[in-house]
Amino acid sequence: MPVMEVPPVVRAKALAAGASEWLDGLPDLVAGLERAWAIRVGRVFGDATEALVAEAVADDGTAAVLKLMVPGDGEAARREIAVLRHCAGQGCATLLRADAERGALLLERLGPSLHDLALPVGQRHEILCAAAQRVWRPAPDLGLPSGREKAEWLAGFVAASWEELGRPCRRAAVDHALACAGRRARAHDPARAVLVHGDVHEWNALAAGDGFKLVDPDGLVAEPEYDLGVIMREDPVELLAGDPMARARWLAERTGLDATAVWEWGVVERVSTGLLGTEVGLQPVAGQMLRAAEAVAADD
Repeated sequence: MPVMEVPPVVRAKALAAGASEWLDGLPDLVAGLERAWAIRVGRVFGDATEALVAEAVADDGTAAVLKLMVPGDGEAARREIAVLRHCAGQGCATLLRADAERGALLLERLGPSLHDLALPVGQRHEILCAAAQRVWRPAPDLGLPSGREKAEWLAGFVAASWEELGRPCRRAAVDHALACAGRRARAHDPARAVLVHGDVHEWNALAAGDGFKLVDPDGLVAEPEYDLGVIMREDPVELLAGDPMARARWLAERTGLDATAVWEWGVVERVSTGLLGTEVGLQPVAGQMLRAAEAVAADD
């Protein structure tokens, strides 16, 4: 394959996870997968943030994408593989091959992302809602984290990261996120919990025929409002240009869900992602998310 240029955010994430050996060993890892899966790996996608992602072509000519996940959370690859197999190409990209031990996935190659298409915010939200709804389904036996567990984990992450990063936003924004996370944890109801993607945004929605499919699922069994909370955290500058709650109401009406739950997940996701983005250098959007979090905390 050509010289491997690891995207800066992926490199920063790997270094933060103590995975420098993984970075050094990537050429050998890729070469081994080329032999095992009869593929040829090509151009690395420079805008990836969660994993090393590269074009691949199988020996039979099938166009694919190779995804190599940054080590750290040993269960992340297993969860993603379980979600993609459960969806079987409906709502999410089709999984062609997988090796959980090596954090490697071979996926169908899709078209441009919503980000690349530069569609208006409202149109993007409509597409993201439709894509998320295709994923929502019962998933009782996949061994995925629950919405309660995710809310509790996010609360712990927010509290710890805020201190470790030198308090990059006001305490009011953190307190607001912790309060919302507590309410979502207590509201978890297994009877209405479904498989949710967990990271529904414009970089993760790719053109597929006459619609869009999602990639990079986190995989949870939670109230479906969680996915809409991720949409709430995105486009923070546009969110503050009008009434922030109007977005939550629109998303809830579009999907027949609860606007308060959408809003509260959005608060938690905005702060947690803003802090994570600050840690790995995902700017200016991380700072924009934290400024938006401060503004909504002041108004709530």
